[in-house]
Amino acid sequence: MILEMNHIRKHFGDLEVLKDINLNVDSGEVVSIIGPSGSGKSTLLRCATFLETINKGEIKYMGEPAAHTSSETGKVVYAHGDELKRIRSYCGLVFQQFHLFPHYSVLKNLTHPAIKVQKRDKAEAEETAMKLLKKMGIEDKASSYPFQLSGGQQQRVAIARALTLKPEILFFDEPTSALDPELTGEVLKVIRQLAEEKMTMVVVTHEMPFAKAVSNRVLFMDGGVVVEEGDPQDVFNNPKEERTRQFLRVFER
Repeated sequence: MILEMNHIRKHFGDLEVLKDINLNVDSGEVVSIIGPSGSGKSTLLRCATFLETINKGEIKYMGEPAAHTSSETGKVVYAHGDELKRIRSYCGLVFQQFHLFPHYSVLKNLTHPAIKVQKRDKAEAEETAMKLLKKMGIEDKASSYPFQLSGGQQQRVAIARALTLKPEILFFDEPTSALDPELTGEVLKVIRQLAEEKMTMVVVTHEMPFAKAVSNRVLFMDGGVVVEEGDPQDVFNNPKEERTRQFLRVFER
């Protein structure tokens, strides 16, 4: 098991955004999370990647506890220092808005985290980066800057940057929401390729045909809970819950 998230609760003030969520992901599995805006999907990913702290529950990566709720205090305790840093390295996140360094070239955007965070050799980091840029079909953009790239190219750079750190699991937070339909196809093609290579992924997406075709499992979230979970064919073709049916009808029009 790559990831275990058990009984996760997250609130912002009085607003409870995640209400007793469970998410387990096996090696090589692609899990798509669908649902309306405001359902808690992105918050779940931010908790999984330690950009947000949870208020209750347990998070484990590769069987190693990253966070747990203390039986004595009822408060969440996170792993400390180097231990948490090592656990963080198991996961990577690709954002909606790319989050590239505008003053760095494409190549430096890829190598900077590997050199600074993982203390990897510069030559080795650059070799890895160039291989990934070639895989993304943009090796000719290594010396370009983000403003010189299309949105689809920028997102492919962002995916390559996440892969440079060699994570065990890669999270995508609506990776095509900022792109027009043509550029969306470019990015989804890359994610499909990663799925074929058995990269472990969790994808928050509004691209229903993609989620149906590529995922091993689909979660439908609404109101901070998992309403329905299962095989993509079952969830999309024969949903059990009325709320799931209502949501999917919008995409059939």
